[in-house]
Amino acid sequence: MRIDCDVLIIGGGPAGLCAARSLLGTGLNVLILERDPFLGGQLLKQTHMFFGSKEQYAGTRGFEIGQILTREVQASPNVTVMLETVASGYYPEENFILALEKEKKLYQIYFKKVIVATGASEKSLLFEGNDLPGIYGAGAVQTLMNMYGVMPGQDIIMIGSGNIGLIVSYQLLQAGVKVKAILEAAPTVGGYFVHAAKVRRMGIPIFTQTTVKRALGQNALEAVEIVNLDSKWQYVAGTERKWSCDTLCLAVGLSPMSELLWQFQCEMRYVSELGGYVAKRNAIMQTTHPDVYIAGDVSGVEEASSAMLEGTIAGFAAAKALHKMLDSVDQVIQNSQKFLDEMHRGPIGEKIRNGLAKVEVDVCL
Repeated sequence: MRIDCDVLIIGGGPAGLCAARSLLGTGLNVLILERDPFLGGQLLKQTHMFFGSKEQYAGTRGFEIGQILTREVQASPNVTVMLETVASGYYPEENFILALEKEKKLYQIYFKKVIVATGASEKSLLFEGNDLPGIYGAGAVQTLMNMYGVMPGQDIIMIGSGNIGLIVSYQLLQAGVKVKAILEAAPTVGGYFVHAAKVRRMGIPIFTQTTVKRALGQNALEAVEIVNLDSKWQYVAGTERKWSCDTLCLAVGLSPMSELLWQFQCEMRYVSELGGYVAKRNAIMQTTHPDVYIAGDVSGVEEASSAMLEGTIAGFAAAKALHKMLDSVDQVIQNSQKFLDEMHRGPIGEKIRNGLAKVEVDVCL
């Protein structure tokens, strides 16, 4: 079946929803493809309150932001949402996206502009026994707890002290789960001080330069063997010790889900600071393919607030490119870019700034 639209948005998480919101009232025909049975993406797993400004929903919990954005988008007559639908490939000869819907219906989707907001997938760790039941990614733990009300276990060890690891540890505590420790391979804690201080006040120790060496158990996880790391990230002999636990949560980073961008033949670059392969882009999130924009974790793994700002920029930029100029479109884009720059300031944002410097271009080809 053929579907035509002006702007195709692939992904209905924070970036995709904000891109769609930017296109409300433009008269453009907007289509959102979302693989899950609901909109909101990572926002629906987040129970903590957001930082920042009023414009970035400061003081509002993540799942509430997702609900607000979903209501706004679904109420618009110029936005169509297709849930449980996967964009499976791009066919350049006829310039369409092939989409597969849950009921095994295939759609050829023709578009003028596309905003890729596919997000990121969780990374894992290589160690003996890492396939035992009871070993989860942090996103899976958030899904179980915050969306389905299921406790993943009773005695948990967290691997990774970035913001996700710290926040999920706190959420586990709130759910009544015992978090025995947070292990961090790096010499310093990776997340914001405010999050680290909060979990430490709750009695969770954070051990740096420490990782898991082996997972132990017969039919499910029963214990882990942890070990110290030296300055070259190698095991320190004699520091192994065994800790009992029934759950190991891996919060070791995300990788941008950039498969479609390769198919669009966007110019790509591996940037470790941004999580993996990302597309080069200009200030309005336009890639080296003039009809393709990116937003959210697929453009470089950051916070949900950054994803929402990038989605806003990409949406308004696509509208402008299609000559659906709003009176204040340039000002809105500039304001969003300003907020993004402010989020990247200081020592916490240095990693992101370094990564973005490797992929930002003045103009697209």
